[in-house]
Amino acid sequence: MVPAATLHVSRRAVPRRVTAEPPFVRWLLIGVALLFLGLFLFVPLAAVFAEAFAKGFGFYFHSFDDANTLAAIKLTFIAAGIAVPLNCIFGVAAAWAIAKFDFRGKTVLITLIDLPFSVSPVVSGMIYVLLFGAQGLVGPWFIAHNIQIIFAVPGIVLATIFVTFPFVARELIPLMQAQGRTEEEAAHVLGASGWQTFWRVTLPNIKWGLIYGVILCNARAMGEFGAVSVVSGHIRGQTNTIPLHVEILYNEYNFVGAFAVASLLTFLALITLGLKTWVENKNAALRGTGN
Repeated sequence: MVPAATLHVSRRAVPRRVTAEPPFVRWLLIGVALLFLGLFLFVPLAAVFAEAFAKGFGFYFHSFDDANTLAAIKLTFIAAGIAVPLNCIFGVAAAWAIAKFDFRGKTVLITLIDLPFSVSPVVSGMIYVLLFGAQGLVGPWFIAHNIQIIFAVPGIVLATIFVTFPFVARELIPLMQAQGRTEEEAAHVLGASGWQTFWRVTLPNIKWGLIYGVILCNARAMGEFGAVSVVSGHIRGQTNTIPLHVEILYNEYNFVGAFAVASLLTFLALITLGLKTWVENKNAALRGTGN
């Protein structure tokens, strides 16, 4: 016969299901989530493509024959193509320094990395105008040497770099801190140099987090509006990126053209979302296997 005290302990040891809501509550929460996604995500996406194809496929593809549209697309890819690799290098270096070494000013460095998250993009664009503009701090020197920063491609690239540089670093810092320094220290003890340790130990361990950060960085670089708008000057065919060109077409009541170009950004965003989901699933699978 089982003692009463044992029965009492066993009953108390059974965990209570504190999250067991009635079925109607679960369905209500799911319904609210789907309604929210429908109103604020799926309906706008559908509206973009519906307006883009409002006059047929022929007019849609004709919208991309415009020289200014092609120039905006080209400039967007140039800015992203420069900003993303530079931010990738900076993000890896900053995360490696913060996670693997102890030094004075580490907290200050982390705070500076987060700065673009707390500063308005418009304000960051104004900072570059105050620095490199005709009346700026160092702008007259560059103008005297025939180097145009503001209202030119270099200003757009600088603004894009500023608003996107936290993404890679912020993705890698917690990952590398969680991994610790054990493997790097073991490689160093076995005689590996710093570069050998990085290429053969550190980089394989962070590759999926790095890809994830690059995807987010690239998405922000292509879709940035505020900072780029301030430093671009809105010169057609020269300093307009895709978001700025969409605004101009919309203000000129060329709605089909505006939504056609906007659909390109939407398509790129969907590709980014798909890549992001794939990387997340790959990360989850690797964690599940212990690799």
